[in-house]
Amino acid sequence: MDIVYVKDLRVDALIGIYDWERRIRQQVRIDLEMGWDNRVPAQSDDIKQTMNYKAAAKLVTAYIKKTEFQLVETLAENIATLLLKEFSLPWVKITLGKPFAVTGSTEVGVCIERQQDIG
Repeated sequence: MDIVYVKDLRVDALIGIYDWERRIRQQVRIDLEMGWDNRVPAQSDDIKQTMNYKAAAKLVTAYIKKTEFQLVETLAENIATLLLKEFSLPWVKITLGKPFAVTGSTEVGVCIERQQDIG
């Protein structure tokens, strides 16, 4: 499976479990890896046959801006579900980080892989 990716997408999100986090927006960092067969678009040189990474990034950004969650786990799961559905992807990997959430670290977060349900 080929992978189309977006690295280090940064979006301000309403995310966190503490009262002070519920009053501000914090930056999250997202890496998207999306399974896609690139042979067809490579042969045709036609953008309509590609996994449009710009459209995926815009969709994820808009989604994050209009939602709020307590956990990065929930946000990552919802992003994976959204991408699988909207782009009919066979597989997706989401790495979602929250910078400086733990003292002494540059970032904490989750990395999940999901695939299209068969059946």
